[in-house]
Amino acid sequence: MDETESLSRAIHEEVALFPYDPAWPMLFEQERGRLLDLFPGEFLAIEHIGSTAVPGLSAKPIIDILAGVDSISRADELLEPLCRAKYATSMEYNASLVGRRWLMRWAEGRRTHHLHLMVYGSEEWHRRLTFRNKLRVDTKLAQRYERKKHLWAKEFPSDREAYTAAKGDFINEALSN
Repeated sequence: MDETESLSRAIHEEVALFPYDPAWPMLFEQERGRLLDLFPGEFLAIEHIGSTAVPGLSAKPIIDILAGVDSISRADELLEPLCRAKYATSMEYNASLVGRRWLMRWAEGRRTHHLHLMVYGSEEWHRRLTFRNKLRVDTKLAQRYERKKHLWAKEFPSDREAYTAAKGDFINEALSN
């Protein structure tokens, strides 16, 4: 499979959940180190977020990384250099986002990492970390989330946008409690 075919497969990859893998934190640390080496001083913080950051929680096997920058304009400036560093993105998709930018890494036709560039310390920055932390300390909440994610994955196996949107109400409810 060549690089173009691999990227195409990764873009259109179905939503599939896998049991928790204890290697996920190490994969995050490896990519965090790579980003810090390639872009020294660019990121104010780099955090592991998403379900792969919650011990015991099943997840899509994609490492979600939250990277803090000082402004969205700085995030925009980093898109091209990050693409040269083995990330891919959609400028059209990023233009639709408010307060963040998104990139992905892939290998062998599947997504391996999602990189979310966001203003460090912003409301959305804190929101994502708060949700991750709630899942880490509240086993019942994490179990409820996991059950719901399996239902949404069955309902939207070929529609990542709908899967992500379905999670939004759950996340908002968890953050309001």
